[in-house]
Amino acid sequence: MKTFKYRFTRLTTAFIYIGIALCVIGLGVNTYSVIVSDIAAEPYPVYPIIRFVLLYLIPAILLVILISLLISSYYRIEGNILTTSFGIIKSKYKTEEINSVILDRTTNKLSVFFKNNGFIVIVVKEEWYDEFINELCKANTAIEYTVKSKENNDKDDKKK
Repeated sequence: MKTFKYRFTRLTTAFIYIGIALCVIGLGVNTYSVIVSDIAAEPYPVYPIIRFVLLYLIPAILLVILISLLISSYYRIEGNILTTSFGIIKSKYKTEEINSVILDRTTNKLSVFFKNNGFIVIVVKEEWYDEFINELCKANTAIEYTVKSKENNDKDDKKK
C-alpha cells in the first residue's frame, strides 16, 4: 500500500487556513452571543434556539470539511485498487479498468485514462510522478505509459 498526498496550491492552502480561522472565530462569537442573550426573556424562545443551533451547525460542518481536506486528501494504491480521496469524498477504481497513464511535460499534468473513456488528473508533487507511475504499473502491468515531451509534441512520444 502506497499513499501519495494531494498537493494543494499555496493559494488554496491559504484559503483553507483562513476558512478554518473564520469557523473558529464564528464559533467563538456564537458562544459569546448565547452567553450574553437572554433566551428566556424572548416572547417566542423557539426562534432564538433555532438560530443559535444553526449558527453553531454551519461553522462546525465547514470546519470538519476544511480540516478533512487538509488531513485526508490523497491517492492510494492498494493491491488492485486506486483510491482517490479529497477530504470526505472518496472514489475507488480498479486498476484493471485503467487503460493508460500520460505524463504531459508541456503542462506538467499526470493523467490516468480508463477503458470507459473517463480520466482523472493526478495532483501530487512532481517528484512523486515516477514513483506513482511505477506503483500503478506494478498493480496492473497492462497499463500503457506515455510521456509527452516539451520539445516534440506528438512526433517523439516516449513510451514505456
